[in-house]
Amino acid sequence: MIVFTWKKVQKLLLWLFALSVVVGISMHPTSATSRELPQASNSKPAIVLVHGAYADGTSWQHVIPLLEQDGYRVTAVQIPLTSLADDVATTKRVINNQKGSVVVVGHSYGGNVITGAAAGNPQVKALVYVNAFAPDVGEKTSDLNKRYAAPPISTAIVSDAANFLYIDRGKFHEFFAQDVSKAEARVMAATQKPIASAAFEQSLNEIAWKTIPSWFLVTQSDV
Repeated sequence: MIVFTWKKVQKLLLWLFALSVVVGISMHPTSATSRELPQASNSKPAIVLVHGAYADGTSWQHVIPLLEQDGYRVTAVQIPLTSLADDVATTKRVINNQKGSVVVVGHSYGGNVITGAAAGNPQVKALVYVNAFAPDVGEKTSDLNKRYAAPPISTAIVSDAANFLYIDRGKFHEFFAQDVSKAEARVMAATQKPIASAAFEQSLNEIAWKTIPSWFLVTQSDV
């Protein structure tokens, strides 16, 4: 069995989906729509990357240069993680600032964010969920966590006095970033971005993956 690291998975997946928008590949594994992707054009789509909880836009630092080398304009959103509504609004603003077609990518909690931020936006031609939540209307992240998240991660979460959640720095490498060096994981742990616990109890009224071509990646051997 071939084992893909997180960084390799990002590179492969983002390249494939950016390519699908450019050349007009008609692929849509969701049943929500059979709409075809747009035909080939002379310009490549912009790619908007959305990080998850406990991280920031630099979590995409290994894949951004690879995409830019291939001629894509890439923007990593810095969502505030103060509420789902705030995160959606911030991402919407970044999407609206792009020119032409856009591929929007979310990791983990970032899947919730892109699901709301891309809804109803004809500029967004594809969504990519990388180990990410794809909630339906009214579904809370806390509910999805109970159904799908690996149980051990809960033992690594700590809260501050304002009910913002962190990953215990001593457990960060083991539970959150196994495929990076210990030195890099220590920097990630020190700079991690906490998320308001309330964000996990909030839900969406509009769902983008029901109308926009979407792909999903679930990695089982990401080490």
